[in-house]
Amino acid sequence: MRGSGGGAGRGRAGLLVAGALVLGCALTVTAVFRSTSKADHERVEGRAAIVSSPWGPLEYLEGGAVDGLPVLLIHGAGGGYDQGELMAAILLGNDFRWVAPSRFGYLGSTAPPDGTPDEQAHAYAWLLDLLGIEKVAVVALSAGGPSGLLLALLHPERVTSLTLASAGVTPVGIPDQAAADRKGRMLVRLFAREFPYWAMTTLFEGRFIELMGADREVIVGLTPEERTWVRRLIESMRPASIRSQGARFDNLAPAPGDRIAGIRAPTLVIHAEDDRLQLFENARFAQATIPDARLLRFERGGHLVMILEAPAVRQAIRCHLIDHGAGR
Repeated sequence: MRGSGGGAGRGRAGLLVAGALVLGCALTVTAVFRSTSKADHERVEGRAAIVSSPWGPLEYLEGGAVDGLPVLLIHGAGGGYDQGELMAAILLGNDFRWVAPSRFGYLGSTAPPDGTPDEQAHAYAWLLDLLGIEKVAVVALSAGGPSGLLLALLHPERVTSLTLASAGVTPVGIPDQAAADRKGRMLVRLFAREFPYWAMTTLFEGRFIELMGADREVIVGLTPEERTWVRRLIESMRPASIRSQGARFDNLAPAPGDRIAGIRAPTLVIHAEDDRLQLFENARFAQATIPDARLLRFERGGHLVMILEAPAVRQAIRCHLIDHGAGR
C-alpha cells in the first residue's frame, strides 16, 4: 500500500511540475507577444504623413532621391506604407524618388464605406496632385495590382510606366483558384487579431509562408539572406489588427479583368509559374490583354519571387522605369 501511495504522490508531483512548466511557457509567450506588439505599434506610428482627402484620412511615406524619377509603390495585402518602403529597398535602390501610400483600410488610411479599386486609383491621382507630381512610374505588388492597373487606365496622363509584381489582375477559373481563395480567406482571418497573426508567424513560420503562396520546396531552399528578407516582409504586416480592414477590402474587391485592354502605359509583368496565391494565369492574362505588355517569367519563387529572384527582378524594373521615364 505504501508503494501505491508513493506512486500516486509522485504522479501528483509530476502533474504539478508539468503544470508549472506550461504556465511558465504561457507567461513567457505572453510577455514576448506584448513586447513585440508594443514595438510594432511604435514602428509604424508617427513616421508617415496623414492628410485629409475626399475619401477620409490618407497616409503615405516618401523616400529615396529627391530629384529622382518618381515612383508610386502600391503594397500588397497585409501591407501599408511600411511594406511599400520594403519594396523600395528590394526593388529600387536609392536612385528614385518614391511615394508609398497605405491603401484603403491599412494603417492610417481609412476604408470608405463605398470604397472600390477605382476609388483607390482616384485617391492615388489626388495624392499626386497634392505632392505636385505630374507623372509617375507605378509598381504594384500582389493585391495592389487592381488599383495600380486602374490608375493606369483611368488616369493615363499620370503614368509613365506600369510594373506588376506577382499581381492580381483577373478572376481565374481553373481548379487551383479554389485553393488560392482559401489561402486568402485564412489570411483575412489571421489579420483580424494581433495575437493569432503573431503566433502563426512566430511559431509556425513555414506554414505561414505556405499561406503566402510559396511551395515547401521554395521554403526549404531559402538562403539565409532570402529568409531574412522574407521575415522582414512578414514583419511589415504587423501589427495585424490595424491592417484587417484593408485585408477584408482586398478579399472582396473585384479584379479589373477585361477593362485593362484600355491601358496604354508600357507594362512589365513579373510572375512565377509556381505562385499559389496570385496564380500565374494573372500574368498570362495581363500579357495577352494589355497592348505590348512584356512578361518576365520565372519557373520558381512562388509569391516571393521578388525576393528569391531579387537581382534579376530589380534590374528588369530599373531598366523598365528608366527607359519609359523621359516623359515625366
